[in-house]
Amino acid sequence: MRRDVFQAISDPTRRAILGLIALHAMTPNAVAEHFDTSRQAVSNHIKILTECKLLTPEEKGREIYYHFNLKAMKEITDWMEPFQKMWEDRFDQLDNVLHHIKTKKK
Repeated sequence: MRRDVFQAISDPTRRAILGLIALHAMTPNAVAEHFDTSRQAVSNHIKILTECKLLTPEEKGREIYYHFNLKAMKEITDWMEPFQKMWEDRFDQLDNVLHHIKTKKK
């Protein structure tokens, strides 16, 4: 079952896991060391992130290392792009208003 990427990143623990694994590949045990929760809870979060393809597993001997999949984040950035453009335009308009006010006072 492929879960929704937005469902996956809605959870703060999963976002924190992504942040850790974005720096370097990690095993579930290594990830679990960073949280005050059970290894099983961390594994469930990793499972959801893997189902969304935000993480990709790589077996090395008896260990599984999870890697951050930057390409899967494209769905999120594509969705956010129009909002980012809108806010940048609004901030540019605010900058213009503030500049106009500042020059009027002089």
